[in-house]
Amino acid sequence: MKSSVIIVILGMAVLASLEACNQKQQAKNYNDTYNSGNLQFVSDESFSPIVDQEVYIFKNDNPQAEPQVIYRCENSAVNMLLSDSVRFAFLSRDLTTAEMSILAQHNLPATVSKFAEDAVSIIVNQASADTGITVSEIKKMLLGQAKTDRSIVFDNPNSSLVRYLKELAGVNNFPRKNVYALKTNKEVIKYVSQHPEAIGITGFTWLDDPDADYADAVKKVKMLAVRDENSKTAPNEYFRPSQSTLALKQYPLQRSLYMVNCTGRKGLGTGLELFIAGDKGWLNYINSTQQKLTRNQV
Repeated sequence: MKSSVIIVILGMAVLASLEACNQKQQAKNYNDTYNSGNLQFVSDESFSPIVDQEVYIFKNDNPQAEPQVIYRCENSAVNMLLSDSVRFAFLSRDLTTAEMSILAQHNLPATVSKFAEDAVSIIVNQASADTGITVSEIKKMLLGQAKTDRSIVFDNPNSSLVRYLKELAGVNNFPRKNVYALKTNKEVIKYVSQHPEAIGITGFTWLDDPDADYADAVKKVKMLAVRDENSKTAPNEYFRPSQSTLALKQYPLQRSLYMVNCTGRKGLGTGLELFIAGDKGWLNYINSTQQKLTRNQV
């Protein structure tokens, strides 16, 4: 999928962290360099359009490179990293102290670099009269306290989006009534497109430049603007996700994305990390993102 994405690249921070990763090359011979060869990566599947876009551009610029991305739910992706099944991961959270310790015990010192901000979107059916929602209303629905029978749906129970929503609501488990986990973001969009009273929670990137197998469903949903009543700067304003509202921290529902590099050497992992951190990895789609935003607005 070649998708335009809403992200805020934090390239300088990535470059700075890589300076700490100039370790001695291991004695083992590798068949990859900065811009050639093969290497497996694992990525949180909830923002796979972002990673797909980065890898697509990287491969176009480096035809001898063959990065192989495995998409998993967050829990599985982290477990693959900790078990040394892969040594590079794209995640929507930083590693914990315990996880960093496990990697260090395996002689896999990790560099963790924030590279983007992803918007968590609230969607409804096009037939819905709703145009906006508040953060407190979302929390009440997740807690089962809303005075409504409307269902709220999201992707699978082990996903990073579900973890984000639990942290937002301050709970370990959701109520059984009217809160449902499906399997994928595509299923969430399709469900909302077929159920006028449903509310879906998904990453913005799944709504922009969708694949053919769910493009018709995307046309039948719309994003809601979100207001955070507890905001110190704009408690009365509603915002939709955009490059500017993410950069200015105005859109309330956003999360940071991270690259975790445990390769400990100057190979394809570091090459892709540097690429994403630099202009080439994102400048090509940043303008098209702005042009396409209006298509998904009410």
